[in-house]
Order: sequence, then C-alpha cells, then structure tokens
Amino acid sequence: MLKIKDIINATNGKLIIGNLEDNVQKFCKDTRIIKKDDTYIGIKGNNFDGNQLWSEAFELGAKTVILQDVNLKDKELKDWKNKNVILVKDTIKALGDIATYKRNLYGKDFPVVGVTGSVGKTSTKDIIANVLSQKYKTLKTQGNNNNNIGLPFTIFNLEDHQAAVIEMGMNHLGEISQLTHIAKPTIAVITNIGTSHIGNLGSRENILKAKLEILEGMEKKVLVINNDNDLLNELYINNKDIEIHTYGIENDSEVMAQDIVYNKNNSEFICNMNEKKIKIKVPVGGMHFVYNALCAITVGNILGIDIDDIKNGIETFELTKKRMDITELDNGVTIINDSYNASFESMQASLKYLGKLECNRKIAVLGDMLELGEYSQNLHKDVGKEVVKNGIDILICLGENAKDIVKSAIDNGMDSKSIYYFKDKLQMENYIKEKWKKGDIILFKASNGMKFYEVVESLIK
Repeated sequence: MLKIKDIINATNGKLIIGNLEDNVQKFCKDTRIIKKDDTYIGIKGNNFDGNQLWSEAFELGAKTVILQDVNLKDKELKDWKNKNVILVKDTIKALGDIATYKRNLYGKDFPVVGVTGSVGKTSTKDIIANVLSQKYKTLKTQGNNNNNIGLPFTIFNLEDHQAAVIEMGMNHLGEISQLTHIAKPTIAVITNIGTSHIGNLGSRENILKAKLEILEGMEKKVLVINNDNDLLNELYINNKDIEIHTYGIENDSEVMAQDIVYNKNNSEFICNMNEKKIKIKVPVGGMHFVYNALCAITVGNILGIDIDDIKNGIETFELTKKRMDITELDNGVTIINDSYNASFESMQASLKYLGKLECNRKIAVLGDMLELGEYSQNLHKDVGKEVVKNGIDILICLGENAKDIVKSAIDNGMDSKSIYYFKDKLQMENYIKEKWKKGDIILFKASNGMKFYEVVESLIK
C-alpha cells in the first residue's frame, strides 16, 4: 500500500497538512462516488475544475486530496487538520507519476500485456484477460479507460494481482508513448492498423507509427500482431530486431484458425499451433472475434499457460456491453448492439458477420463514423459498398456523414426502396418498431457519439 510520503516522492509534490506515514487508500476523481478514506484527485478540464471541490471531498469522507492551482487559507486548513492535502504542479501528470511509481513496485518480471490497435482493443483485452485469469490473478482495464487518466486509475487498482492486461488508446502521436512508460508492458499486442483517427494522424502509416510507440516502454520488446493486416504483415517481414509473434487466418502465422464455422452467437474453428490442432469455440459471433481468440491463444502460449486453460479462458469470456451484444426479443426479432464505436474496419467486420447469418431479413442500422477528417466521405462510401457486397436486405441510416453510405449503396446497385434515411433517432426507432418482422436480425453500428445505444435500449425494453 502506498503512503503519503510515496506520493510526495513520486510527484515532487508538497504536503500542506497531513502525515507522511498515512496510508493512501483507493483513488477517486469524482466526488459523487467518494468513499471513506479515499484519495481524491482534482482534475482540471476545459469546462470544469475538480480542484475546487476539495473541501466537499473531505466532507464526503476522503482522507487525502491531491490538488493543483488552489489557494488554501489557514482557516480552511485548520478545519481539516486530521486530513492530508498535497499540492502538485499538474494533477494529470501526477496521476501518471504515481501510477509509474506503483507499477515499478511490481518489478520488471510482472506480466503486463499492453493492448493497442485501430479496432478491437477492448474485446481483445477482455479475452486475453480471461485466458490469463486461468493461471494468474489478473487485473484488466475496465471498459475503455485507456487514456492518460483512465490508465493510471487502472494501475492504482493493482493489489495482490499476478498479471495485468492494459488497454492503450490514442488520438495523436506521442500519446501511447506516455502510456507505455507508465504501464511498462512485458508483451505488446497490436490488433490491426486501420483508419480510426486518420483525420488526426493523416495516414495509416502514421497510425502504425503511433501504435508502435508501445514498444518504447518495454525493456524486452515482445510484440504480438495480426499477421493478416497488411501493414503489420509488412512490419513482420521487414523487422528482425523485435521478437514478433503472429496470428492469422490467411497469412502463414504462428497461430492460425482453420475450418471456421460462423454462427449467430458463436464461432468454431480448429486452431493450428505448434503443429497441434485444437478445436476452439468462441462465445461471440464474427470473424473479428476469431482474430481476438487467436490473439489470446498466442499471448497465453507465450506465458506458458496450458492449452486446456487457454481453451477454457476463451470459451468462458464475456464481452463488454454494447459490443456485439445480442438480444432475442419476444417478437422473434434479434438485435445486435454494436453501437459503442465505429471505424471502417469495424463496420466492415460487422456487416460481414451479418451477411453470413441465416434469417428472414438482414437489416443494418448505420450511423456516422467520427474523427475521419478529410477521409470521411470516401470511407463512408466504402461502407455503402460493404452493405451491398454482404447482401444486406434493408439499410437504415442516420447522421450527416451517413448520407454517403446511402448514396454509395444506391450507386453500387442496392434498390433505393430498401434504403431509409432519418433525421432523428425517434423517427428511426418508430419506423423500426412499425416494420420489424419475426426472423429479422437488426445490426446497430455507429460511433459512440451518435448514441445509437439509446435506440437499442428503448427497443429491447
């Protein structure tokens, strides 16, 4: 357990009042969920300054507050003489400094799997963590808390764990570099290089460059990659200075899937690894989850986990909600809620999955993909092509950018009478309720900012 003196050493902060030997309990940045003896960290955002809530944090039970840019009066401090007040120059930097200090306490041999990639980070993290948990007590990133605030809070949760699986996200160059120096992975995973955030980074090559920053925090560079991704395959072929482990379906790889059978709620395949063939069942449908399973098998193999435990870890994992969350309604309609996020690659994978299903009608409800910049129009048009390519029966769209999905689907031969565009979510929801039929499968897919999950939640009530 950390002490106040450890926080001071890690952050070069100043103890205004308090006891250097006091223990530091659970960290919290939200006064609404503070519990007794928590350590509250004030975060300054664009429209809100949590540092100003320090006295409220004490009133709610916090033992310690870590703050920046506050003027504390002697009278105020006297009221809290049995508490701890630490001042730092920058609380967000302090988060990283404290997390780095805590990570270092576990030593360089403590297994940490860092997961990044354009799509599939969270689901890949979840399945890897479930495989590791068959052998180790494993900490994992909750949800997608994968930035310079969320990642430190994950590290703070380390207790008697024996391994950790840490998700790392980014919008710009330099961000993963910061995260990897905190987490110090012993194994790095890159799921793929696609087009997410291409509006910020300018090219897929720059996205690869940003993802490869994960290696900077590693003492020994051990990298696991999807060998079917063109840029990662090229990296593997041309780079002999890094220990690279590969998984794939198409390109010859260390761990491969063969004889794949895709079902609505699961997939089955034969895993070819180390000249052994093992039958694997993934409890979520779609090719992208076969790739996730292959990745977890590869990581588990590197860490020496028994193949029966790896198999059990894959077959019992549970997916984070809003990612391929399947609900079968009483009226015979099946809803696939994949509305948490969207890029071209994840749209493509979801449409391919929908296209393989046997049902009455395959209905795709698609919205805007965000943060694509100048590439937005072409990538939305590419989604329209995928709709037609995968034999979708009905296309329903909402969002300004989604107009390009509609236009492209028509240009590529889809009957305009099977395409519906709406200007607001309520209209779209009411239309779906009016027109759905028994045996329909309806996929919802858009960037999280489109809030399609609100429509799904209303439909499944």
